[in-house]
Amino acid sequence: MLLVDLMIVQVALPTIRHEVGGSFTDLQWVIDAYALTLAASILMFGSIADRLGRKRVFIAGVTVFTFASLLCGAANGIDLLIAARALQGLGGAAMFATGLALIGQEFHGRERGKAIALWGATVGFAAAVGPLAGGSLTDAFGWRWIFLVNGPVGVATVVVAGWQMVNVADACARRLDWAGLVTFSGSLFAAMLGLMRGSELGWASRPIVALFAGATLLMAAFVAVELRQERPMLDLSLFRKPAFVGVSIATVAIGVGLFAVFPFITLYLQTDLGYSPLAGGLFLLPATIPCFVVPLATRSWVEKLSPGVVLGAGLATSAAGLAVMHGLTVESSWTALVPGLLLVGIGIGIANPAIAKTALGVVPPPHAGMASGISNTFRIGGLATGVAALGVVFHHHLTTRAPGTTPHAAYVSSINLVFLIGTALVTVGALAAVTLVRSRDFQHATATQLPVAAPQPC
Repeated sequence: MLLVDLMIVQVALPTIRHEVGGSFTDLQWVIDAYALTLAASILMFGSIADRLGRKRVFIAGVTVFTFASLLCGAANGIDLLIAARALQGLGGAAMFATGLALIGQEFHGRERGKAIALWGATVGFAAAVGPLAGGSLTDAFGWRWIFLVNGPVGVATVVVAGWQMVNVADACARRLDWAGLVTFSGSLFAAMLGLMRGSELGWASRPIVALFAGATLLMAAFVAVELRQERPMLDLSLFRKPAFVGVSIATVAIGVGLFAVFPFITLYLQTDLGYSPLAGGLFLLPATIPCFVVPLATRSWVEKLSPGVVLGAGLATSAAGLAVMHGLTVESSWTALVPGLLLVGIGIGIANPAIAKTALGVVPPPHAGMASGISNTFRIGGLATGVAALGVVFHHHLTTRAPGTTPHAAYVSSINLVFLIGTALVTVGALAAVTLVRSRDFQHATATQLPVAAPQPC
């Protein structure tokens, strides 16, 4: 539900505008309100979960997300829809922040590997299937059902979570790191808002300069606060571990350079080649299917390899896929994307479980919520940043085409530039994974962990 709702709205925006009205800026806010609150709140809820218990925060998040989804589906005006999307992002952040931590507390040994593989398959599948689901639901039932469909899924999840999960918290937690929560979330929110509004207002305009200056000052304040906290929201000492730095860079790279490219592929298929929303979603299946199948099919032999090698191989395969798609011409049809989409899907299927395994494997159990939160903050923050930054490059290249260049040729040239930038960014992530994610960091974390039922030293 979480990742699909990042992508699913795009194909329904024209229908939403026709039925409930709103300007082009309002339509952008339908997407931005969700992405901003989601990215800015994940780490906050990861910290809260370590203190109040992951099951409680997860169930609260599902409840808020489901309620907000129903509000979106019932919205009779654009302002209510935007507000409900922001609320949806808050609920989603609580769910995302606790997902990996719940897997870490409930599964151990080989069973944890199976659970992470299935989690990785679901993440990869959801990121790619959003446009297909949005096109199908909008064409068949109307745009409101892209939100209403979350209702029964959310109710079922709450029932199963309450029945099967155990509430585990950090026994050493005494109070929330409110200063850290405010400064980190505020910094990320200001930075994302500046990136998403820079093209519209002007990069040198006072509002945008003020947003980036505020983001910088708040992040500096966050670092200062965390260095002085006895129980910080983000233990900055984690970044002394090369493996944690490596997986963090890789996670940002896959968000900025890979997941952020999918909306532009969707635009190319629908806007430039003229396919319907449903057809455009179907044409992404070469990437969608491997995202789900590969983690399950490769789990047994991947577990025998170094996590850094696995993660690096996944990102390198995805980078190769983006490089292959870079060769589009004005005569190309959607079939020219198929080889690259296959490679991208395989790469995502390999990389997603490796990211989860590394993020959880290099921290002690009491910090699982923190690790889960920062990992998903990097993923969603990278996606939001990538969409905004690549959008700036894409629009500038499209509108400054050489005299005599046809709109179709300019569009193809712009999408090729996006593929080229994505290739470079994902390659950087692959190199970081191979050089920084080392097996000895996992051995140290495992050696110092205590059984889940045993008390942890404060």
